[in-house]
Amino acid sequence: MTVPFLSFSPQHDPIREEVLAAIANVYDKQWYVLGEQVKSFEAEYSAFSQVAHTIGVANGLDALHLALLALDVQPGDEVIVPSNTYIATWLAVSYVGGVIVPVEPDPYTYNLDPARIEAALTPRTKGIMPVHLYGQACAMGPIMAIARKHGLWVVEDNAQAQGAAWEGGFTGTFGNANGTSFYPGKNLGALGDAGAVTTNDDALDAKIRTLRNYGSQQKYYNEVIGQNSRLDELQAAVLRVKLPHLSAWTAQRRQVAAWYDQHLAGLGDLILPAVAPGATHVYHLYVIRTARREALQQHLTTQGLGTLIHYPVPPHRQQAYAHLGMAAGAFPIAEEIADTALSLPMWPGMTEAHVAGVADAVRSFFG
Repeated sequence: MTVPFLSFSPQHDPIREEVLAAIANVYDKQWYVLGEQVKSFEAEYSAFSQVAHTIGVANGLDALHLALLALDVQPGDEVIVPSNTYIATWLAVSYVGGVIVPVEPDPYTYNLDPARIEAALTPRTKGIMPVHLYGQACAMGPIMAIARKHGLWVVEDNAQAQGAAWEGGFTGTFGNANGTSFYPGKNLGALGDAGAVTTNDDALDAKIRTLRNYGSQQKYYNEVIGQNSRLDELQAAVLRVKLPHLSAWTAQRRQVAAWYDQHLAGLGDLILPAVAPGATHVYHLYVIRTARREALQQHLTTQGLGTLIHYPVPPHRQQAYAHLGMAAGAFPIAEEIADTALSLPMWPGMTEAHVAGVADAVRSFFG
């Protein structure tokens, strides 16, 4: 059995005509930037996420960057970030001149460990950027308690966890301003780059809307030095078609994860995903761990089974951050995850037969 790492067909095929009609509608209306599609999607995504404001922007990294700009992060301000994350989280801090202060993850959930945050705080610490990695909500209750205690802002990186929740509250609603991504492979994906900032703060909402549009609220009148980072009308139209399906797609992802949990239990040194009490998981990725990761990946490849490694090199070991002087071993939990993690096929529309085929190949590897 051949199983690709990702297939869009089960999601896209049933809504193909509706998506094409939405694209044609934008084409015919001849209004292509910051029009009715973006405005409507922003309102609809806010309702879905139970947040006051959604600001559509060009991509997920811009969403994080604009959030930090709106919070007036200054060069030299220290920002707590996970040591275990995609590099975009770190890049956003670098863009505003902030000082990156990595904190190790919980070794079971792979998310930022609240118990380690306070030891990393200094008088120069200004904020915390938790990442809801792989689709599981961070422990936002303890994180927000630390932020309130020390007068810090919080920016959630919600690029992988749309619809996940911590103790009933949706991710992307806890922080002062929060970034998400609608890159095609995300749980809610556009047909190209797209992203959004979410916030419950009216003042931040107004500020980010100005910053995303050249620093302008009125055409040709620029109040601040802004950027050109606007969600495209065509992408917003596609996202509006897909958003009503997101809950059903999430339920399918959770079913696929449950099948994996059942079929992969007790194999070799395999570590399966763990979900923390109080958190929900939307399984953007289904990540297993094994000390024999490379050999297992090669074995699965020869069987026609797609896998990916998220992520093979932690940010502190990337050449881009060599200037920080963080040597190998500086963040051993992040490094161990990077050395052992393997993402298995995960997409809405997968059947139990697909999962069983992957599991059979994994079982044959471990003998």
